[in-house]
Amino acid sequence: MSDDDDQTRKEFDDAVNMTASELKKWLDTDDSKSVGQKKGGGESTGHESGRHIVRILEKKKADLTDDDLAHMRKVVGYVKRHSAQKPKGDVTDTDWRYSLMNWGHDPKK
Repeated sequence: MSDDDDQTRKEFDDAVNMTASELKKWLDTDDSKSVGQKKGGGESTGHESGRHIVRILEKKKADLTDDDLAHMRKVVGYVKRHSAQKPKGDVTDTDWRYSLMNWGHDPKK
């Protein structure tokens, strides 16, 4: 892995604070499926991303593909942008939190 790839992995590890099993369990919930932009009424972009994140988390570092690394960079960018839009008040049961959780980041952790 290159230094850039190592940096990507570090930033991804900082952004994604849910384990593969936590994320899998979350993605099976109605709340997870209720948020995000859906292409033609199907699965939301964030939900699809969550499934890719699970696959990444289950891989060994040496087995990461260029596609995985590109997705990891996308996840880091999304978590940074979306976190900056935190609403006021309790965020426990909000679409904002649910969207972040689809991307592997639980702001309540």
